[in-house]
Amino acid sequence: MAKKVAPAVTFTKVDQRVNFPALEREMQATWEKENTFRESLHIREGQPRFVFYEGPPTANGKPGTHHILARSFKDLFGRYKTMKGFYVERKAGWDTHGLPVELEVEKQLHISGKFDIENEIGVEKFNRLCRESVHRYVDEWVAFSRRMAFWLDYDHAYWTLTSEYIQSVWWALSEMWKQSLIYKGFRVAPYCPRCATPLSSHELALGYRDNVPDPSVFVRFRLKKDPNTSILAWTTTPWTLPGNVALAVDNDIDYVKVKQGEEFVILAEARTSVLVGPFEVVERLKGKDLVDLDYEPIYSYSVPKQGRAQYVVPADFVSTEEGTGVVHTSALYGVDDLRLCLSFGIPFEHTVDLNGRFFAYVEKFAGMGVKDAND
Repeated sequence: MAKKVAPAVTFTKVDQRVNFPALEREMQATWEKENTFRESLHIREGQPRFVFYEGPPTANGKPGTHHILARSFKDLFGRYKTMKGFYVERKAGWDTHGLPVELEVEKQLHISGKFDIENEIGVEKFNRLCRESVHRYVDEWVAFSRRMAFWLDYDHAYWTLTSEYIQSVWWALSEMWKQSLIYKGFRVAPYCPRCATPLSSHELALGYRDNVPDPSVFVRFRLKKDPNTSILAWTTTPWTLPGNVALAVDNDIDYVKVKQGEEFVILAEARTSVLVGPFEVVERLKGKDLVDLDYEPIYSYSVPKQGRAQYVVPADFVSTEEGTGVVHTSALYGVDDLRLCLSFGIPFEHTVDLNGRFFAYVEKFAGMGVKDAND
């Protein structure tokens, strides 16, 4: 009996020196020819929707290799939901507003700030140049994104500069207003006095200098009922002192009243090392014993016209890691400060204008830049 022999199996030779970029381009050409992305949508029409609008990149410059990671993450979710059977339209978008675009054009024009824009260039011309700038880079972003196989609808992308998009934002705000979801309030945010505008987290990452040195100072706040006794506070932003409206302590921290010369000072027991010269502890207190004590304002113009201010309040952010265990509080120039003052109904008022200079009513520093006042 003849023995069966299995048919020979042939394999396509695999080149040991693989050109991966060439393989990628070959695969992308196949996707383009077969319209794979569109087909993936077509065959899932009528299925549950998974909506994806790209949080758009700012089109103020060329894309870089660091953008690959973030865009890979974005692509992952759309593909995953598609594989799970969802109908996933993926709409591209281009962020054409904000400081990055304006700064790019300012550099090209060799100007700096709103004054130069308004008086040397003109707002209308500057806006036109900004629009031209963002269109210049979008083609490169599309080519970059397609090359990395980031599947989006680039042909119908939304642009934040179009009237259609702007009107959609106003519509959304209108709907939220009708549902009482919008209110007027205060929020502490990073701010650029040169640009006279708040800064987003993305704009901070573009070079905002948050490590500019500020002098560290200790300040005595004299008690109204006992002028020989002061509460010792510490701050690294002395320019906020004209706006002081409260002192914050922790209810459970141990504080001491010490005698130095003919005067008395109150601070956290764990921070007595900051005192210069000999001292004698004459009383021990808890933070809660200091709450509601009124003190003299260090500047007369920091006293609000209405409401109570310049007194001690409890807070959950006070520590003894540094300083004195007492936090100087200026409501409008710190996130914790604002939250604390709002919770106690402490009135407050801006001491600094949109150009980073003190208002005229802040007499000692009127017209002075905040960093200059630190000196």
